[in-house]
Amino acid sequence: MSNLSLRTYSAAAAFAACLPLATYAATATAPASTPAPVAVPGVNLPDFTTLVDKVGPSVVNIRTTTRVSSSNDLRGLPPGMDDGDMSEFFRRFFGIPMPGTPGSPRGGGGSGGDQGSDKGGSPDSPDNSEQSSGVGSGFIMSVDGYVMTNAHVVDDADTIYVTLTDKREFKAKLIGVDERTDVAIVKIQATSLPAITVGDSNKVRVGEWVLAIGSPFGLDNTVTAGIVSAKGRDTGDYLPFIQTDVAVNPGNSGGPLINMAGEVIGINSQIYSRTGGFMGISFAIPIDEAMRVADQLKAMGKVTRGHIAVAIGEVTKEVADSLGLPKAQGALVSSVEAGGPADKAGIQPGDIILKYNGQDVSTATDLPRMVGDTKPGTKATITLWRKGESRDLPITIAEMQPDKVAKTEAKKTPPKPSASNTLGIAVSDIPADQKKALKLTNGVMVDAVEGPAARAGFQKGDIILRIGDTDITSAKQFDAITQNVDPSKMVAVLVRRGDNTQFVPLRPRAPVQK
Repeated sequence: MSNLSLRTYSAAAAFAACLPLATYAATATAPASTPAPVAVPGVNLPDFTTLVDKVGPSVVNIRTTTRVSSSNDLRGLPPGMDDGDMSEFFRRFFGIPMPGTPGSPRGGGGSGGDQGSDKGGSPDSPDNSEQSSGVGSGFIMSVDGYVMTNAHVVDDADTIYVTLTDKREFKAKLIGVDERTDVAIVKIQATSLPAITVGDSNKVRVGEWVLAIGSPFGLDNTVTAGIVSAKGRDTGDYLPFIQTDVAVNPGNSGGPLINMAGEVIGINSQIYSRTGGFMGISFAIPIDEAMRVADQLKAMGKVTRGHIAVAIGEVTKEVADSLGLPKAQGALVSSVEAGGPADKAGIQPGDIILKYNGQDVSTATDLPRMVGDTKPGTKATITLWRKGESRDLPITIAEMQPDKVAKTEAKKTPPKPSASNTLGIAVSDIPADQKKALKLTNGVMVDAVEGPAARAGFQKGDIILRIGDTDITSAKQFDAITQNVDPSKMVAVLVRRGDNTQFVPLRPRAPVQK
């Protein structure tokens, strides 16, 4: 008897054996006043069939090609997949060669559903100079042919092909790409298309059922289901991702995440994986964010964002406690670009930005999204925390430009032999010419560290700008302050290293008794 039949038989036998006993106990021995057992309602799992029928026609397969020498042997694999492993997978479980490889029943394409239309043969040129370079998914935004997908799906493509569920294939025009949000818009020449219904990602609830439809491993029109695992996952400057446990694999990128109302609430974009395949965690771009980007791409072909030219970091609980903040929130300014909007507004390294135009900045990643959504040239108000009090500063938002990298190396000064004060830091004055080069008005140079400072990560060459709310102007003043700090309380030390400035919480040690 097989294991399966044995388990089935055992369960049935146990049920039959218990039934007479249960019946007897209920009829012969139970008191008349004993209440009847309460029936436990059954759990009905959702039926996705109607939902898939409704949304499926709006989902498309996207494949891209690049022009290469005819001598190259490109196999059209989805990015990141191993040729041998995937070929064996298709041979064993589907009985066919892998799509996009010689002998495939859909020759010439890079994925299932890639074949050319019946008019005029393969989309590849006769000399095989056009070869498949990637495969992904997308969905129809409007009846007149706009299609949304991921930027990385169409990245570096010479030609983009969009295949509908009715097997019609179109060569698409790239309208625009935004790499920061990984959103792209393409356009096909078609009308009366089945456009998807756009939902509201702000109404997404953790635990609700969702579907993903796409082309994992080139298998077009594949449906997977799961639940929303979390919201607001900060894995990028402008993307508070929706986390799900829906199976998403290479080729699903760009496809829609669908709620039970049949609305798209996100674009399947990333997975957490150590193998390249699905491991239980996937991420989707919220559709509200994607639609804001799409509107600009359709109107201008690019996305314009505001910026204030600061580098920021998180505010830890230790920093918040040591600076008197009611709770750990906001964005800690670590550096300010000279001549930028923040510099002109008077924002300084060490400031903590609490609000932007009256809206709370809960975490550091909130600020770039708020500023980025502001039209350049707009006047805004920054509420910040500095030296124990909040203040409002007016600021004019500038347009974001390509990132600039500028580094200044501090001149080396001879170290002191020890750092035996309560903070474990030995410092020296910074020469005037060096202060000018570093654009500093105050601060001292760290020459040596030990004890608490070493454990907190201080390094020789760091510049200490402030202890608590007190600006440090000289080594003599620094030494005087360290003699009076309370060893029972954390001290917030504002430190500059290179171009970055941040508060470092430090627990002083008890002073040495002489």
